[in-house]
Amino acid sequence: MWIGWIECDLLLGDVHSLKEKRSVLRPVIAEVRRRFDVSVAEVGLQDLHRRAVIGAALVAADRAHTVEVLDAVERYVAYRPGIELLEVQRREVTGDD
Repeated sequence: MWIGWIECDLLLGDVHSLKEKRSVLRPVIAEVRRRFDVSVAEVGLQDLHRRAVIGAALVAADRAHTVEVLDAVERYVAYRPGIELLEVQRREVTGDD
């Protein structure tokens, strides 16, 4: 069993309130969840309106699948218009660790 997670530190474009931030992040989070079948949520910087950290996690049978899915999530978030990906942290661990 492999467990993988990724955290994406984001700078949001033309956002002036926390309400606008939610309207930008909600479709991104929903699409990541739907497209990649991962658990995903806003996990940091909730009180800042132009910054966000979203995290995604999955459990898979092998490392190759875990890496493939995390790569795809990173690419998807990086190429979203109106969002700049500032930093990514990720990790894959086996259930034996």
